[in-house]
Amino acid sequence: MSPLHAGLTATRWQSFSLVEQLANVGSEVERAIKWSRTGRADFCTNAVYRGLELLDLTIADPRHRLRLKELTRLREALLDYFLGPNEFGSTDLAWHRYFHAFGMAAAL
Repeated sequence: MSPLHAGLTATRWQSFSLVEQLANVGSEVERAIKWSRTGRADFCTNAVYRGLELLDLTIADPRHRLRLKELTRLREALLDYFLGPNEFGSTDLAWHRYFHAFGMAAAL
């Protein structure tokens, strides 16, 4: 699969802090939620894939090797919520709360 963020390299992504990386993932998750609410499944799916691509770059970042369990669980939960049966019982509000803190921290 070709990269969805064509201009983004792993080296550039690794110049961001973990907080900034997760804030960017959260932006895509918020877009996915918005598109899901408006009934645009195609736009929602695209936003999910963009978020997963960013999360995969975060997982591949060698600085986060001690956080792999949390990051890969996050990936699993996102897939479950948006593309699976939602076995974990996630909600839009729970995702907003999780990623909002990263967005606020990155803005500071």
